Amino acid sequence: MEVYPAIDLMSGKAVRLYKGRKDKVRVYGDPVEIAQRFAEFVDKIHVVDLDGAFEGFPKNLDVVGRIIQETGLRVQLGGGLRSYEAIAKAYEIGVENAIIGTKAFDIAFLERITQDFEGITVSLDSRGGRIAVKGWVESGLEVREAYEILREYVDRFIYTSVERDGTLTGIEEIERFWENEEFIYAGGVSSADDLRKLREIGFSGVIVGKALYEGLVSLEELLEVARCSRRE
Repeated sequence: MEVYPAIDLMSGKAVRLYKGRKDKVRVYGDPVEIAQRFAEFVDKIHVVDLDGAFEGFPKNLDVVGRIIQETGLRVQLGGGLRSYEAIAKAYEIGVENAIIGTKAFDIAFLERITQDFEGITVSLDSRGGRIAVKGWVESGLEVREAYEILREYVDRFIYTSVERDGTLTGIEEIERFWENEEFIYAGGVSSADDLRKLREIGFSGVIVGKALYEGLVSLEELLEVARCSRRE
C-alpha cells in the first residue's frame, strides 16, 4: 500500500480546506519547504491546485515545478486540468500523473489524452455516493456507475470522500466495487487504524493531508503500516 502525503495549493501557499469549501481554509506555509520534509520519507506526493479546481485551469504550475525541481519528488497533480494544453503543460514540467475529475466525463477528451499521455488518473469525488463535479459544487452520476464507464479508458483512480475531506473524522465506510485497477483513497484519514481499514477494503494507496499537518499521526507510522501490508 502506498502513502501519498498531500499538498493543496492556493495562492502559492500550502493550505487545507474543510469539506472542499474555499471559505473554510487553513494556511500551513511554503509548499516547497513542506515537500522537502516529505521527501525525507517518500518519493511521491499528491498535489492539488485548488485555485485551478475552482477556476477551471491551472494556477499554480510554477509552484509544482519548483517542488519537482527542488525536491526530486514524483508528483501526481490534480486541479483544473480540463484542457489538452493544461495536461501537456503538467507533463512538461515533470508531473508523473495528471489527475482529472470533471473533464473525465468528456469521453472524446479522455480517449485523446489517454492515447497521448501515460499515467492519467481519474478522481472519483464522491458526495453522498454521487460524483461531485465542477470544483465539488454540483453532483452527477453515482460513483459506481461512473467507474464502470471510465474503467474502459483508465486503470488508476482516486476515490475522494468530499464530505470527509479535511475533517479528520475518519474514513468513509465503503465496500469494494472495483476490480484490478489501482485505487487510492482520500478523505478524513486521521490514524494508522484508518490505513489498516483501507488496506482490508482493498485500496492500493492512501492520500493523507490534514492529519499530518495537525500532528495527529506521523508519516513514519503510516509508512510502517504500509510496509507491513507489503510483507503480508
